[in-house]
Amino acid sequence: MTPDLPAIIESLLFAAEEPLRMETLREVLDGVAPAAIRQALDHLGAEYEKRGGGFYLQQVAGGYQLRTRPCFHSWIRRLRGSGSERLSRPALETLAIVAYRQPILRAEIENLRGVDCGGVLRLLLERRLIRVMGRKEIPGRPLIYGTTRQFLEIFELRDLKDLPTLKEIRELVPDAASPEPSSAPEDGKNP
Repeated sequence: MTPDLPAIIESLLFAAEEPLRMETLREVLDGVAPAAIRQALDHLGAEYEKRGGGFYLQQVAGGYQLRTRPCFHSWIRRLRGSGSERLSRPALETLAIVAYRQPILRAEIENLRGVDCGGVLRLLLERRLIRVMGRKEIPGRPLIYGTTRQFLEIFELRDLKDLPTLKEIRELVPDAASPEPSSAPEDGKNP
């Protein structure tokens, strides 16, 4: 590993607006071995943890990103203003259904929730938490929805496999209502 490599990668992470995938790092660092890139990332991560400063390196949404430590979020909110970007309960419920059941049709979401979801889906699309994945090859060719990389970033997930399972959710919230038998597999993942 060249002595400059961690500093170069650090500058790339700092300048990037989204998590940098390993493929992107390999492209930019043409000629640098993937093992050397991983070693530099590990070195940076360990350095940030040892220092305990305002940010850390996290693997999220299939890439690497510098993130502010959660203990400083109240100050960051003050800097950015009080404009809250919280989601309503219906939006969170719809987002959870999309995350666990994707790819999914609007009709399937509405069947599970029991209410019209058009407005909530538009909001989630505007916030770039979900996306249209295509159209289902059935009469009417309805839109198919799935989550985005931004969803993974916001919820600090490497990929969808990091979503908690139904069993883990029940352990966290023991009084949670049991889902209908057909609504989700026991492990909380798509079959």
